[in-house]
Amino acid sequence: MEERLQKYMADCGLMSRRAAEEEIRKGLVTVNGVPAELGTKVTPGVDQVLYKNRKVVMPRGEHVYIMLNKPAGYVTTANDEKGRPCVTDLVKAVGRRVYPIGRLDMASEGLLLLTDDGALTEKLTHPRHSIPKIYNVKVEGEITEEQYKALLSPMEIDGYPIRPVYTEVLKRKDGKTLLQMTLYEGRNRQIRKMCEQVGLQIRFLKRIAIGNLTLGRLRVGEWRYLTKEQVSYLKGEENHV
Repeated sequence: MEERLQKYMADCGLMSRRAAEEEIRKGLVTVNGVPAELGTKVTPGVDQVLYKNRKVVMPRGEHVYIMLNKPAGYVTTANDEKGRPCVTDLVKAVGRRVYPIGRLDMASEGLLLLTDDGALTEKLTHPRHSIPKIYNVKVEGEITEEQYKALLSPMEIDGYPIRPVYTEVLKRKDGKTLLQMTLYEGRNRQIRKMCEQVGLQIRFLKRIAIGNLTLGRLRVGEWRYLTKEQVSYLKGEENHV
């Protein structure tokens, strides 16, 4: 049965449908040796789909869901044209091709989810999805009352209005301030751009939670499988813990 190419790529766990559409527009996807276009349809198991010259195939069996404590110095992608370390290098022991849900920039660390479930990736990265993401952010100097109020107020990032971000001052020590910030939307480098806009210089940024999922005792660079209850929670299914 034919289906749209971007849906097939998402179902394979490669990326979200919207991301697949962008890659198709860039000419990075071929079907049976021919560059694909938006609107191209494929028959799974019959047509050969390549993305950056790599075969795109449907995963076998159940999907895989992983939590990684990302170290700084890794890019949040499955492969990098510049040859930089990728987060997928840290989870090779899984034995399956998994892809990050959302992003953490190279200098940031903390909780990152990876999966081969394209439908869940689509759900969690869609703008309508509002699962909170919590970050610990250490900034240079002691934050002023004006800077604090500015972070709590509506502002624009890259020309787009963003919702106020709940910000709490956790600690002031040795000329630095530790903040905890909760995002319900995730524009590219949003926290860094917000802090820069109010005159704060970030020294350390770590995501510590996505909804009710936390790192717990997971060390930097380590990963583990999500529990069934955690997967159900992310999918929005009832009767999760």
